[in-house]
Amino acid sequence: MSDVDATEAPAPQQEFDALIDADSRIEPRDWMPEAYRTTLVRQIAQHAHSEIIGMQPEGEWITRAPSLQRKAILMAKVQDEAGHGLYLYSAAETLGASRDELLHLLHAGKQKYSSIFNYPTLSWADVGAIGWLVDGAAITNQVPLCRCSYGPYARAMVRICKEESFHQRQGFEILHTLTGGTPEQKAMAQDALDRWWYPSLAMFGPPDSDSTHSEQSMRWGIKRFSNDELRQKFVDMTVPQAEVLGLRIPDPALRWDEDSGHYRFSEPDWEEFWAVVKGRGPCNEQRMTHRRRAHDEGAWVREAATAYAAKRAAAASQPTASVA
Repeated sequence: MSDVDATEAPAPQQEFDALIDADSRIEPRDWMPEAYRTTLVRQIAQHAHSEIIGMQPEGEWITRAPSLQRKAILMAKVQDEAGHGLYLYSAAETLGASRDELLHLLHAGKQKYSSIFNYPTLSWADVGAIGWLVDGAAITNQVPLCRCSYGPYARAMVRICKEESFHQRQGFEILHTLTGGTPEQKAMAQDALDRWWYPSLAMFGPPDSDSTHSEQSMRWGIKRFSNDELRQKFVDMTVPQAEVLGLRIPDPALRWDEDSGHYRFSEPDWEEFWAVVKGRGPCNEQRMTHRRRAHDEGAWVREAATAYAAKRAAAASQPTASVA
C-alpha cells in the first residue's frame, strides 16, 4: 500500500495491513476486510469438506484390509480425518460461518471438496497410494498453512500436519510391503501409482496462470507458495521415494534438470481436472449421495446430543441446595 493509500485508508484497514505486513496473526476479534473473511471461509470449508469426504474411499477398505492390524490402523486413520474436519469446521465458525451452514452448502453443491476423492479405490494398493501420494501432497500444501495469517486456521493445521505425516508413512509402508512381495503384489502397487499420480499432481490446483485466488491469498499471507511451486516441491520429494519403492513414475517426460535443480515433469490433464471439479468425475455422484445419506441418518444423534447438552446446561444453572 502506498503512503497516500495508507493515509486515506480507514484506521481498521491500516491496522489490518500493518499486521499482514509484519507477518503477524489475525485473530477472530480483529477487524478484517470482508473479502479476507470470505476467502478464508471458502478455503477452510473446502479443506474441511475434503477431510470428511476423504473418509469414504479408504473407509470402503476397512472390512477388506488384509489383517486385523491393517484394519485397526486404517480405522484410526479414518477417525483422524473426521477429527481434522471438526477442527477445520471449528476454525470456520470463528469467522461466523456455522457448521450447519457449511454442510448445507456442500450438500447443495455450492461448495467444493478436493477433486482427488472422486476417484475409485480399486485395490488394497490404492489405500497405500492415497497415504503416500494424496497425504504426501496434502502435507506439501498444508505445512505452509501452519504459518497462515489467520490464527485459528494456522493452529488447527499444526496438529493436522503432525497426523498427516503418520498417514503418509503408513501409505508408503503399505506400498513398501507390496513391492517387496510377489510379482503380482508389486504389479498391484505399480497400477495404483499409475492411476493416482496425475490426480495427485492436480491436487495443488490449476496452473498459476489460471488460478483466480492464489495471488490475493498470497498477498494476505493465507497461502505461502503458489500452486506451481507446491506442485514442484511435491514432485521433487516424491520421485526419490518412488525409486526406493522400485516403482516407475508414469511420466515418460520425467527427468532431472541439472540447471534448475528440479525434476521436469508432464502437467496433469487439466480438462479432466475441471470435468471432475464440475461433478463429472468417476465417483462424484457416489460420494455426495453417501454424504447426504449419512448426514440425514445421523440427524437423531445430533438431536440427542443437543438435547443432552441443553439438559446439562439447565441442571448447571439450578442453585445448589445448601446443607444445614
